[in-house]
Amino acid sequence: MSASSSLPAPATQAAKAALSAALAENPQPVSSNGSSADEDAEPGEIQEVDMQAQADGIRTVFSDPSNFNVKHPLYSPWTLWFDSPATKGRNLPQTPMTSFPQTPIPQTPGAAAAGGWMDDIKRVITFDSVEEFWGLYNHIVPPSQLPQKANYYLFKEGIIPAWEDDANKNGGKWSIQLPKEKNRNNVDKMWLYTMLAAIGETFDPYLTSGEATEPHPQSLITGVIVSTRPQFYRLSIWTRLAPSGGGEEDKLRERIETVGRHFKTSVLGYAEGQKLAGPLATEVEFLSHKDSEKKGKAAKKIVV
Repeated sequence: MSASSSLPAPATQAAKAALSAALAENPQPVSSNGSSADEDAEPGEIQEVDMQAQADGIRTVFSDPSNFNVKHPLYSPWTLWFDSPATKGRNLPQTPMTSFPQTPIPQTPGAAAAGGWMDDIKRVITFDSVEEFWGLYNHIVPPSQLPQKANYYLFKEGIIPAWEDDANKNGGKWSIQLPKEKNRNNVDKMWLYTMLAAIGETFDPYLTSGEATEPHPQSLITGVIVSTRPQFYRLSIWTRLAPSGGGEEDKLRERIETVGRHFKTSVLGYAEGQKLAGPLATEVEFLSHKDSEKKGKAAKKIVV
């Protein structure tokens, strides 16, 4: 009896896809009389498969960044958006690299509600595989080299980076503000790890703990943002829901807090109880989008 696979389901699926691609590129061996090996086999005979030969034909982005033949699908497609004061008001693809052609902009939900603000944010590219993500990441300017007041928005396809979008209007965001001079050497790594956690769906405990029972459970996370400002960087994680303070929402608050703790410790690399606030710096804080419109003490923050 063969042992059951110890790989998680997504990894097993990726392995099967890789094997299928390898088989497609490596046809079955042909015998000396011109027939395939299976045609020469006796009825009921099981042919030995050279797994090593098949594995040698598999090329992923990690072994061959230019000529990979296997793609590992993500849980959801994602879209990168970008804006910068240097390109506001120009009908051009607002990407920091001229190697990216302008992507046709589809109609997305909530765009009309966001008003003219969305006119200055340009859609860069949509991707749905690990390989396409790395192809994108390796060709865009890192946050440490962006101009002041520029922003990268990485959101699930079909969700625009605006409060008015239906997926965001009842949610909020985890964010941290980091002094620029002290974090110029760290922000690129922090942004990369934030994106990887988002597209890998590791932020939401409902998905990672095995509690979800639906075939395709919906993640709390809608997108992540990095912003450059004259004196600081800001990293944010947007969620589709936010606790309103009622006792019946204890589970939601716990789920939201787990996202924040994962962001602080596993993604940003800080200790759980570490104090981060200081000049130009904040703690890792959650605020609903509705409370973000309030001023002063009326806004209720969650801090981890």
